[in-house]
Amino acid sequence: MPTFVVEADGGSRGNPGPAGYGAVVLDAVTGETLAEAAEYIGVATNNVAEYKGLIAGLKAAKALDPAADVRVRMDSKLVVEQMSGRWKIKHPDMKPLAAEASRIYPTGQVRFEWIPREKNKHADRLANEAMDAGKKGKQWEPSASNAELGAGARHKSTRSAVAPAPDGPPGDAAAGAAKARAALAASYELTVGVPEQAAPPVGWGPADLGTPATFVLLRHGETLLTPEKRFSGSGGGDPELSAVGRRQADAVAAALAARGTIQAVVSSPLLRCRETAGAVATRLGLEVRVEEGLRETDFGAWEGLTFAEVRERYADDLGAWLASPDVAPTGGGESFNAVAARVAATRDALIARYAGRTVLVVTHVTPVKTLVRLALGAPPESLFRMELSAASLSAVAYYADGNASLRLLNDTSHLR
Repeated sequence: MPTFVVEADGGSRGNPGPAGYGAVVLDAVTGETLAEAAEYIGVATNNVAEYKGLIAGLKAAKALDPAADVRVRMDSKLVVEQMSGRWKIKHPDMKPLAAEASRIYPTGQVRFEWIPREKNKHADRLANEAMDAGKKGKQWEPSASNAELGAGARHKSTRSAVAPAPDGPPGDAAAGAAKARAALAASYELTVGVPEQAAPPVGWGPADLGTPATFVLLRHGETLLTPEKRFSGSGGGDPELSAVGRRQADAVAAALAARGTIQAVVSSPLLRCRETAGAVATRLGLEVRVEEGLRETDFGAWEGLTFAEVRERYADDLGAWLASPDVAPTGGGESFNAVAARVAATRDALIARYAGRTVLVVTHVTPVKTLVRLALGAPPESLFRMELSAASLSAVAYYADGNASLRLLNDTSHLR
């Protein structure tokens, strides 16, 4: 029984806007391209286009062999998680598409895997070729495609050109990945060429070769409240670092100084972050810029309480808060959507200020998780599915074409 790999993608220039999808079926053993599909679908959202790409890829695989095992690889976290059954499908436009996709092969015959955008270049380019064709009032034709990178060679040579993740202290994986991405893009152009008249693919091509703005996200070190897992936001006291927290700050400062790529330091206005940021900035010879939008959530009446205490005193309010990102904690705190709005605004301002630079962003659990969630396009409930330790490092790279790439999450190797 053969095994096929289906790589699928979709895009929309406007979201919603002119949209298209691309899909490719590969032999899992040789990497040979067995089938391609792409189509301009008119005005639609990114998610609709991604689902349609998935459907087209599965149908193409089934046409080759209905009994094959299929591994679907997509850079859409939403589609992968929903089709895997881990995330609920709430949007009415998504439900019939997901149902159609699930009917193509029997349950258990298809597995889903999320991959980074740069590893989905073949399907991405097909989707962009379909959108380019639609812009001209045409449909995509295989004979006009430049998406194939050579029979089988795409996996054996081009993908192997990606450099391994850089060693050394965590937090700067994005810098090494950006270099690898640029090198791979150059290799891609040498292999197939980029038509001058074609719009550059989303997340790929010449527009993607610039150095991204990279946020190295550092959660502050421990306070006395941290090990007790008490709500500690911006609406209560402003605790300082504990002795443990100060040692953590010194450890991360040493690790980042050894790497030497941090070019600026920004911090939440709360004391625990300013102390953590100060330890790093002093070691690096930099100043700390305070950003009000990086403060932690205001947890209202829950400040200083444990989760169990909140559940005992405010059970209904807690349940509503867990169920909806629009609900604020008891006593006039901030909802997750309110926090996301100010964090996104701060993110955009920092991207503009630090374009092409690597900046250390010292903040709290909710802002870090929110930046990660927004980078992945994940739903608000994903905030409850991430672990983020004190003094941990994460990293997100923001490219000039508007795409974001998560490079690291919750690394604490510098504390061992």
